[in-house]
Amino acid sequence: MNWSNFKKYIQPLISNKYFIAFVVFVVYIGIFDQNNLIDRFKLQSRINKLEKQKEHYIEEIEQNNRKMKELQSSTENLEKFGREEYLMKKKDEVLFIVEEE
Repeated sequence: MNWSNFKKYIQPLISNKYFIAFVVFVVYIGIFDQNNLIDRFKLQSRINKLEKQKEHYIEEIEQNNRKMKELQSSTENLEKFGREEYLMKKKDEVLFIVEEE
């Protein structure tokens, strides 16, 4: 398709006042409007990011609730937790810490 054929089809379209009004409307809505498309895409990506964070925190809360129920179930579990997490010991014990690389 050469330039003359292209010009033959495009020139009437460009000179149409309804087409020009439509293009101006689309540009205004897409860029200059208060709720433009660029801001909507940014907000949607932020919403998706916050939804992922929400799921992460819900899982973390469930995990912490399971740990809390386990600790409240018996004193042995509470003692084990204190030894492992806070390095607590009895008076007559010696504590050895082994770190894995």
